[in-house]
Amino acid sequence: MTILIRNANEVITLRSNAQGPRTKEQMQEIAVVENGCVLIEEDRIVAVGAFEQLEVDFPDLVRKADIIDATGKIVMPGLVDCHTHLVHGGTREQEFNMRLNGSTYMEIMNAGGGIHATTKRTRETSFEELYEKTMQHLDVFLKHGVTTVEAKSGYGLDWETEKKQLEVAKQLQATHDVDIVSTFMGAHAVPRDYKEREDEFVDVVIHDMLPKVAELKLAEFNDVFCEKGVFTPEQSQRILEAGKALGLTPKIHADEIEPYQGAELAAEVGAISAEHLLVASDEGILKMAEAGTIAVLLPGTAFFLRAPYARGRLMIDEGVPVAISTDFNPGSSPTMSLPFIMNLACMHMGMTLEEVLTATTINAAYALNRGEQIGSLEANKKADVLILDVANYKQLQYFYGMNHTHTVIKNGQVVVQNGILLNNR
Repeated sequence: MTILIRNANEVITLRSNAQGPRTKEQMQEIAVVENGCVLIEEDRIVAVGAFEQLEVDFPDLVRKADIIDATGKIVMPGLVDCHTHLVHGGTREQEFNMRLNGSTYMEIMNAGGGIHATTKRTRETSFEELYEKTMQHLDVFLKHGVTTVEAKSGYGLDWETEKKQLEVAKQLQATHDVDIVSTFMGAHAVPRDYKEREDEFVDVVIHDMLPKVAELKLAEFNDVFCEKGVFTPEQSQRILEAGKALGLTPKIHADEIEPYQGAELAAEVGAISAEHLLVASDEGILKMAEAGTIAVLLPGTAFFLRAPYARGRLMIDEGVPVAISTDFNPGSSPTMSLPFIMNLACMHMGMTLEEVLTATTINAAYALNRGEQIGSLEANKKADVLILDVANYKQLQYFYGMNHTHTVIKNGQVVVQNGILLNNR
């Protein structure tokens, strides 16, 4: 199938001569083509540019292409949501009410809520129920323009349930239009029956779970919640280094609730990304910049927990490559609207309109080791393309709290049209 998107007010290509994730001023460079076209053949982008030039360079393809008229709209790469807890059982709206009445995140968790509550529900929920629920979540993501999503486990804290979560994600990767990138996070919390025996559970993760994840090829990444009352920096390092030895790339939940050397540890172990970072230290930020560790910032979590936002502006200025994500999960960020998260990043983390586009496309793609395949509109990259019902890219954040997605093209196929999900499966 050949598609030609024509007459777009703007095509935001995110093309750059920069290698790897964008930093500093590079995050402002979104490479806008006015009145541009995107030519797609099969599942790949052929070219981006003016119609007259495409006619000259690719006459046969232009002649046979199905035309999509983007008059009055903008075109950009599909969004990449690089931090979610996609597969889980149950909801936790009662905790939202508790927080409104003064309880803190850690108080709720220590009282048996939080991660432990979702772990219980996920253990009780069948594979089929998890599959159907997650399928519905992916449909919502897709209608909001997300074409690639990361999915962490971590609501099992035992091998059978962790395996169930990862296998749900693996099956949905084969059946849903959205691409799913899996992360093992068996070290999301210490199970209640390992209280005061935390090192024993660390051994279970290292010697029992991680080898099985690697053998069954259930995940690419290995994540750990480095936080006071959860896993210490020393325990976290053991888990991440063990995963590296098995071929799993490190990620880390770092410095979310209290400063805890998480950013520093991310740089030390060569993590591809450190995530949350609400209270990361100045030193940790500088070390991440030196190491090239991507900061995956999650303003929806700060918004929902009414916590201080991560210092996105400082991180960018210091040279840390920044991505942003929903952190979709049932406890601290139950949203599937990455466009709203982009609004929050502008309004509360000092990020510019251009930086949030970079942070949810090419930098988010690099946070999943996919930057050479997706995240920008360039020849030979995957044809993951959005058409948005706004006149220019500045309106995406000006008209906040809204979903402007008109059309989604995934792997060269139209999967959302006029905001409606098409049943291509």
